[in-house]
Amino acid sequence: MQPQAHQGSVTLRVRNRVSPKKLGFYLLLLLLGGLALRPAPAAADDREPWQAADAISDALFAAQAAVLGGDSRAAEGHVAEAAAAGPDGLPAESAALLAEALDAAATAAAAGDGDALAGARGRAAGALNWGGYLAARAAIEAGDAAEAQRWLLVRDFRTSTRFSRPDADATLALRDLAANEATPEAVAAALAQLDADLLDTYQARLTQHLATAADANALPTRRAESAGIAAAYWRVLAPAYAEQGAGDASTVLAGFDALLPALLAGDETTVATTAERLSATLGSFRAAPLSPDDQARRAGQLLRFLALVPVEYGRGVTEQTVMVELEVQEAVSFMGGAEASFADLRLGLEAIDPARTAALAQQIATVVADLDAANRKEYVLPPEQMTANVEAINAELTALMPPAWTAANADADFDVLASVLDQVEAAVRAGDYALAESARLEAYAIFDFGPEPRLLGFAPPLVARIDGLFWQGYDGQPGLAQAIALEAAPAEVAAIRAELDGALEEAQLTLGDLPSAPGAIITNAAIIVFREGLESVVILAALMASMVGAMARHRRPMVLGVVLSLLATAATWWIAQQILSSLTRFGERLEAIVSLIAIGILLLITNWFFHKAYWKDWMAGFHQQKRRVLSAETGQFVGLVLLGFTSMYREGFETVLFLQALVLDAGTTVVLQGVAVGALAVLVVGAITFKLQARLPYKKMLVWTGVLIGLVLVTMVGKTVHVMQAVGWVGITPIQGVTPPYWAGLWFGLYATWQGVIMQIGAAVFVVGSYYLAEGMQTKRRQAIAAPRTAERAQ
Repeated sequence: MQPQAHQGSVTLRVRNRVSPKKLGFYLLLLLLGGLALRPAPAAADDREPWQAADAISDALFAAQAAVLGGDSRAAEGHVAEAAAAGPDGLPAESAALLAEALDAAATAAAAGDGDALAGARGRAAGALNWGGYLAARAAIEAGDAAEAQRWLLVRDFRTSTRFSRPDADATLALRDLAANEATPEAVAAALAQLDADLLDTYQARLTQHLATAADANALPTRRAESAGIAAAYWRVLAPAYAEQGAGDASTVLAGFDALLPALLAGDETTVATTAERLSATLGSFRAAPLSPDDQARRAGQLLRFLALVPVEYGRGVTEQTVMVELEVQEAVSFMGGAEASFADLRLGLEAIDPARTAALAQQIATVVADLDAANRKEYVLPPEQMTANVEAINAELTALMPPAWTAANADADFDVLASVLDQVEAAVRAGDYALAESARLEAYAIFDFGPEPRLLGFAPPLVARIDGLFWQGYDGQPGLAQAIALEAAPAEVAAIRAELDGALEEAQLTLGDLPSAPGAIITNAAIIVFREGLESVVILAALMASMVGAMARHRRPMVLGVVLSLLATAATWWIAQQILSSLTRFGERLEAIVSLIAIGILLLITNWFFHKAYWKDWMAGFHQQKRRVLSAETGQFVGLVLLGFTSMYREGFETVLFLQALVLDAGTTVVLQGVAVGALAVLVVGAITFKLQARLPYKKMLVWTGVLIGLVLVTMVGKTVHVMQAVGWVGITPIQGVTPPYWAGLWFGLYATWQGVIMQIGAAVFVVGSYYLAEGMQTKRRQAIAAPRTAERAQ
């Protein structure tokens, strides 16, 4: 029986006995073979810059671990490994700083000083990132995009939050430079984007590390490491500081270099005073000044985040009690976004008015403290007081900001939109679908009154896709409203959100390119103007039909009345615009109210068209008024003017009212294009009518236009229900399995909810019923008139 050796479940059978000499020989061959087959470590020359930087960081971290374990000799070995891993091609200034840091690390490792070693490691990391920036910049200046891309990987990033994504401007700039010819203009553009990205990043990170170094409650090793990084990062910013004439960069550098020694010496007083002075310096300049577009974007973010704070707080707090913690946490998050945007704009605001800016900073700090207290349930401010405090900040900001900052900014809308959609997903994960629906409506309102009006004129199909993903779905993909109503799983909601994010990103790029094309709004506005204008032409043609020959002189006062009515219509438009501009903060609630009023007028017009007796009475009234005016000895001129004015202004007023709903959808400029097209068509028809004095088939034409008005009524009812659902006034019950195409909603107001479809059916029944009721009344009237005559004949 052969002997066996067991190890786990593996059995080794020894069939032949081997002498110790042969066994040693075999083991030597095995060792040599293993060494031959083992991949050789990459030489320093073969490493990419980022690989060398990572190797240095890892080796110094291992040295810190060895010091913690009390093994100074091992720590020294790891520091030596770090020194041997240095990347080739590092610019001289940063290479010298890296060498100093590694020397300090070796001394600290030998002494077993973990805090000093942490400080040296931070200084080395900062030196490497500084070198990456310098090397990338030099490569761009040489037109070598590939080399710049290699060194750009040695960098730091801003901390990613829900309000700020990792920076990628420099990456995209180098990608574009590599794909195109490195012309002087292209090189300059790439350098500008590199500086804007990295200088902004390193100033933000420097501010954070400085705060950590000054925090007496933080871990000593963490404070030391941050102090080392801060000293290196200042070297990145120093040239911009000197170039802007903000002060003596060398004096500031001496302060940063003194911070770590003071920390290691335990001199907290010096640390505190130095950090305070350095913090003031950082706050007094911006290494990468914001462009005008970036300032407007930050201002838009600030105002939009502020507007969301009282909304979320009010949903979460009743009187002085926190009822929904998640809502209060969202208010805290939105205020954090506002605070960050204000910090970016503070320098610009201080240039306008330092005292008011300082007061604003204090007001914002107070609201932040109140929100934090409510979140911790230490004390809870009443919602009315929170709203008043935020509105005071908003009013002061609006008054202080330049007009360019407060103009509409689509990028800011998209930024805030993303943060609100984050809230939708958070609520779904928490199982609070009512809160998720509330956040969805909030996000849709931001899109509807921010990017959508401009997007409608440029890319209607993209609006269709985004609207569908917000609501009942698009092209087989379910929508958020439907998913939330059916309480779909978080993974399903996340998948819809991913699709929506893609569509929103495409929308943002589309608006950034600013293409120009007519859309459905222009067509709708033109139809409304032509329809109402045609009705005015019909009425005026009927009134003036008998004013021929000697009576032709009476046309002039009526024409004057028409001109005055057009001026009055323009004034009504202006007044409506001023009122709507002052009420835009009410968002879709205002659109719903305007739409309801428009529906009411459409109901009257529909009744007018289908009740033939009404049309006859209306025209008879005009003719009777005309005869009264023509037979009067005095006031004849004024009477004719008033007749022309009233017959025209009625239609003008209706037109203005109808168009306001479109203005809320697409803005004044787009609507006025449609107005111009419709007005031109009316002028052509009017000129032909009055020139030729042709008798148009008024009744038949008006009946057909009445049918069109009925169709408009059904459409407007569907759209109004949709808007009322958007503001939460009407519930949402999806029609499962039905996803109407976008054109059905655009042209006919047809959406896949039971509430909208039922109301549209009701409107259609009203239109048809009104017609048959009018016919029945006319039949009974004719029968009543004919009955006595029939009786007389019978006698």
